[in-house]
Amino acid sequence: MDLGLNGKIALVAASSRGLGKATARALAEEGARIVMCARNQDDLEAAADRLCADTGAEVRTIVCDLTNQQGPATAVQQTVEAMGGLDILVTNIGGPPVGAFADLDDAAWHGGHDAILMSAVRLIREALPSMRKRGGGRIINIASISAKEPIDRLMLSNAYRAALVSMAKTLAGELAADNILINNVCPGRIATDRLVALDQARAEAENVSVEEIRAQAQRQIPLGRYGQADELASLITFLASSRASYITGTTILCDGGLFRGLM
Repeated sequence: MDLGLNGKIALVAASSRGLGKATARALAEEGARIVMCARNQDDLEAAADRLCADTGAEVRTIVCDLTNQQGPATAVQQTVEAMGGLDILVTNIGGPPVGAFADLDDAAWHGGHDAILMSAVRLIREALPSMRKRGGGRIINIASISAKEPIDRLMLSNAYRAALVSMAKTLAGELAADNILINNVCPGRIATDRLVALDQARAEAENVSVEEIRAQAQRQIPLGRYGQADELASLITFLASSRASYITGTTILCDGGLFRGLM
C-alpha cells in the first residue's frame, strides 16, 4: 500500500530514543524527509546517523529543549528553513516524574504543564502557518493510555495527557477547513526506557522483583506482552499518510487490549 509519504517533510519531537526514534524510522522508511529533535546532541546525532545509513532518507537534526518556551519555535523554524516547509508534526515528550498528589509541589505541576501540554501547544502553533501555506498537514500527538484510564502514581501524566487529548479534539474542528488533520495516539505498556523506569519504581515501592512486576503487568494485557515501539510507530505513520484522509479529532489506543472501557 502506497501511503503517499514520499517527499513529505516530518518533524518528530523527542526522537533520539524510544517512541520518537521509532516513529522517525517508520516515516523515513516510507520516503519522508525527516527532522529529528531532542535535547541530547550525542544521542540525537547517533540516532540520525543510524537512520540515514539504514534507510537512505534525508535526515536533519535540531538540538533543543521542548520544555523551554523557545524550544518548539526553534524546532519548527529551523525545520522550515532547512527543508522548505512542514507537512507532518509528531509531538512527543518524555514522561513526567512519578508521584501521587501529595508528592507534587507547584514546581512539579508547572513542569508537567510545560512539558506535556505546552510543548505540544507551542509546536502546533508554530507549525500551522507552514501547513496552511502548503495546503494541509498532519499532526499526531503521542499521549498515553493514562489519558483514558488514570494510572496510580502518575498524577501529572494523568492530568496533562487528558488535557492534551481534549485540546486536540477541540482544535480538530478549527483546522478542518485548512485540511490539517490532528489526532492522538495513546500507547499502553510499550517496551521503552520509560517503562523500564516505571517498572523499577513500582518494584521498589512494593518490595518485589522487576520480573514479578513485569509478569503481573503482562497478565493484564489480553495480548500477553508489552508492545514494541515500532508497533506504535506504524499507527502514527498511517495517521500521517494520505490513507488517513478522513480521520481527525480521534484518539486511538495502541495497548494490546489493556484498556477495558468502551470509549
